[in-house]
Amino acid sequence: MEKRGKGKKYHSGVHPFSSRIKCGECGSWYGTKVWHSNSKYRRIIWQCNRKFSKDRHCSTPHLTDDQIKAAFLSAANKLLADKSAVIQNGREMSAMLFDTADLEKERDELLQEIQVIADMVQKCIYENAHVALDQESYQKKYDDLTARYEAKKKKLLESTEKISDLQSQKGNVEDFLKAFEKTPDTLTEFSLDAFTGLVDYLTVYSENDIRVTFRNGIEIKA
Repeated sequence: MEKRGKGKKYHSGVHPFSSRIKCGECGSWYGTKVWHSNSKYRRIIWQCNRKFSKDRHCSTPHLTDDQIKAAFLSAANKLLADKSAVIQNGREMSAMLFDTADLEKERDELLQEIQVIADMVQKCIYENAHVALDQESYQKKYDDLTARYEAKKKKLLESTEKISDLQSQKGNVEDFLKAFEKTPDTLTEFSLDAFTGLVDYLTVYSENDIRVTFRNGIEIKA
């Protein structure tokens, strides 16, 4: 959803390469352009979506589908050269970096604390409605409780977001490892399944400097 934001980070998922090629100069995504659309020389190329924008002109080159495929094959085969090590390290990293046990314990404790405070707030309101209380004292007690409630609620949100983020990263790595295990030890031709299963995005700095970031976080220069 973040990738589908507006502006330079606008992203479309129409083509397999959409939102997979990033300009190393400005950070924008590459999009398709058609050259000579009404002639036999018709050609589709990829270029930075801000290459000719009013505020800046990026110097990064355009790419053809064949160049993108060649960059993927080059980087993928470099990664496949250490296939067993990549798989083993990926599993160890996943177990070590994405453990959410402590965060889940913290989340559960916060949920209990929030419920206790919520009950205290309700009790405070009930007492004020049925017993003659000093309103200044009541208001101070009520404000203190609600402040505690909001503070715990904020911590709960932060904890929940951390858990969700780690689980998302773990799922991404696990999906990569499954696809990587199924990939042949050497890729001799472009495979869309391998590309979508392994690649997060490509970053283009120059015609001779295209880097592939895989879904496990490893970046390799093609």
